[in-house]
Amino acid sequence: MKKSRKNFVVDSLAFICFVFLVSTGVILHYILPPGSGHSRSIWGMGRHDWGDIHFYFSVGFLAILVLHLFLHWRWIVNLIKGRKRKTSGRRAVLGLVGALAILAIALAPILTPVEGTGRGKMQKKESTHIEESEIKVQGSMTLYEVQESTGVPASFILEQLKITTEIPEDTKLGELKKSYDFSMDEVRDIIKKYKPSP
Repeated sequence: MKKSRKNFVVDSLAFICFVFLVSTGVILHYILPPGSGHSRSIWGMGRHDWGDIHFYFSVGFLAILVLHLFLHWRWIVNLIKGRKRKTSGRRAVLGLVGALAILAIALAPILTPVEGTGRGKMQKKESTHIEESEIKVQGSMTLYEVQESTGVPASFILEQLKITTEIPEDTKLGELKKSYDFSMDEVRDIIKKYKPSP
């Protein structure tokens, strides 16, 4: 295959992967945001399924870019070195240092230990009583955020408020308050009286 044709195929594949990366990124950020869980889906796939697809396109895009760099390696080396001068060696070293710095910055979040942020499925609190100071409930919070900050399942809160449990976890309390006419104090009282099953 001619070099120009190889470049065309590689560049076309890179563009296709990039478009799908943007597309799945928009889905994950705007259409199926964190907290949507299993309550929303597109084509029968939830947030986690689309996250997997996004990851595979990322790996594919990276592989194609590596191939692209390999096909253009001589050009890249010549560009960094430039014409042979006294400063050619310094220019090559700076190019290498720049590439290593970018690689180090990109790998830093991957290699850094993960800290607990309270995300994911809530562990049941050992205490059967929730302190008043622990209860932070605002209308701007979603059901998921209330569940995460208090340890009380959203389904329990909805049940106590006599609201159907089919409400998505990313629904804000303020929206529910307008539709079902309850106060934030009622929500706090429900949270206070929750006792996890042993």
